[in-house]
Amino acid sequence: MANRYYLDETRYPRTGNCVFISYHYSDREAAKQIANYISQSGVDIFFDEYNTHIGGSDPKKSVEYIKVGIRRSSHMLCVISQTALKSHLMPWEIGYGYDLVQVVGLTIKELSKSELPEYLQVVPVLRGTKSLNTYIANAIGKVEGSLIKEQRIFSASSLNHPLDNILDWQL
Repeated sequence: MANRYYLDETRYPRTGNCVFISYHYSDREAAKQIANYISQSGVDIFFDEYNTHIGGSDPKKSVEYIKVGIRRSSHMLCVISQTALKSHLMPWEIGYGYDLVQVVGLTIKELSKSELPEYLQVVPVLRGTKSLNTYIANAIGKVEGSLIKEQRIFSASSLNHPLDNILDWQL
């Protein structure tokens, strides 16, 4: 399993590929499953649940932790749902990270492309397990087929894919 990075930039500077997971609070369980799936592939993850300092009652401190997380990442994956489309934080995270990291969106099941707001139309959008697998393989510079053989990811068409209840498999 890949490392789950924490926020002390002096102890954990950016050393390679790390994916910052952006999501709306109501999508926490889906985002956690996605983060775990990516982490099992060998990609390092920055996910707020792995970092006990995020949250709390001090908004300035929370924003600073988010900034550190984005700066120490190489990629940002935005989990897009109906609820996330109403988020005020996700557009800010994308705007902050746009010139710092590779930003992509990942739609939850049955979210049509026409529903994406303008700020998401400027980034590539992944639409299912097949495109997520390709994204993971590209992030770590490996061939998707070899990651499947090594059992680091599941084939998009495999029965009982761990993300079947969250993502469309064929896309």
